[in-house]
Amino acid sequence: MNDAGNLFFIDTNVLLYEIDHRNPTKQVAARRWLEALWQQGNARVSWQVLNEFYANATGKIGAPAAVIRSLIETYVQWKPRAFSLPLLQRAWHWMETAGISYWDALILAAAERAGCRSLLSEDFQHGRKYGSVQVIDPFRTEPDGLLEI
Repeated sequence: MNDAGNLFFIDTNVLLYEIDHRNPTKQVAARRWLEALWQQGNARVSWQVLNEFYANATGKIGAPAAVIRSLIETYVQWKPRAFSLPLLQRAWHWMETAGISYWDALILAAAERAGCRSLLSEDFQHGRKYGSVQVIDPFRTEPDGLLEI
């Protein structure tokens, strides 16, 4: 089972690649990560991630809305981080200190608020640490071994 020090925050791109048949290599990697995290029970998301997932999955990928809605209803078990003023203020901090975009800063702030030590994303620099959160590119790293740490 999970503990507070071994939580992984999932960025939108991981959820999207899991359903996107156009890139089989990334789809397999995303599935491997999501299956491992589901078994361990140590994944977290935010409402922002779930909203982005819905918009991009139904819009850009063309996935059926009913399928994506069902997935989101499942992903809600990963305790989405709600938007709040403290979250926004922390995002501003990351925008100013790390020079990242508003949307990425919100994801990073949500990962911190969720108590995650890792952020799975290809949109941040692999291996970079932001405070207590380290970025892991799930398409360059296997989940084996990382989930037991």
